[in-house]
Amino acid sequence: MGENQDTSALRATAHPVRLQILSLLTGAAMSAAEVARELDISHANASYHLRQLHDADLIVVEGEERIRGGVAKRYRYRADRPEPPAVPGQLAADVRAMAGEMLRRFELRAPGRGSFTDAELWVEEETWDRVRDMVQEAAVLLHESAQRPRTPGTVRTSLTVAAFRMDAGDATGATPASEEER
Repeated sequence: MGENQDTSALRATAHPVRLQILSLLTGAAMSAAEVARELDISHANASYHLRQLHDADLIVVEGEERIRGGVAKRYRYRADRPEPPAVPGQLAADVRAMAGEMLRRFELRAPGRGSFTDAELWVEEETWDRVRDMVQEAAVLLHESAQRPRTPGTVRTSLTVAAFRMDAGDATGATPASEEER
């Protein structure tokens, strides 16, 4: 029995190379060869990961071009795809992949200004709603402004966001959201 589309999409995002590819394809449609060059991976590896992302409906074929007698597909991130429903047990894999990708990017940071925040706080619901909306607005702005890698006049940036409302639990945080997420 095959996976449903939402489960496939969640599994696809739980791999660090595929997270990098999704970031690349936000700014521009790219072929497997272009992705391979940008990430310094083999063409076969890039093609494999692109197929996984395409099968999960996270990217679309935006066009095709003839290259040396063959046809190269150009893929682009599907920013219009709705958020899939939660799949038990998948959140932990997604968070691990996100943390690994954040560590990789942190090693590549440039000197100068940035922002790093970590907080587990109790705030009024209105404050939480406002902060969540502002974070979402910032993420949308970055995605909509993304350009092809190394475009003159651009800077390479990283934004990793995990903002969520927590269960009340006890003061130690010992109450997990669900048994599957342990």
